Amino acid sequence: MLEAMRKVYFWDLGVRNTLIGNFNPLSIRTDAGALWENFLIVERMKYLHYHSVHGNRYFWRTKSQQEIDYVEERDGRMFAYGFKMNPKVKYRFPKTFTSAYPEAGTQVVSLDNFHDFLTSPFAP
Repeated sequence: MLEAMRKVYFWDLGVRNTLIGNFNPLSIRTDAGALWENFLIVERMKYLHYHSVHGNRYFWRTKSQQEIDYVEERDGRMFAYGFKMNPKVKYRFPKTFTSAYPEAGTQVVSLDNFHDFLTSPFAP
């Protein structure tokens, strides 16, 4: 039986770190990417809530494990975001997604531009 895969994000990363018992510096952590993703998603959710920007939020994954880290649907439009800490790392949005949603805006969020993502209600 195939179950839907869910992701869990923590509103407070300190609670997450306590539960897994890891307070090492980011530079030596094996879960740095997961921390980055969790940070971006919850801070984005907080910003949207505090500024009364309403919409649907999704994690998108196919049965063949193609995925997009975060998708927002608001005002009749869809926006897909891929998260990479290192701005030099290439990120390609799955063709399955871009073909199914050709009008969707896409953006890679990295250390270079995360502030815009977290502080703009309509980040592209």
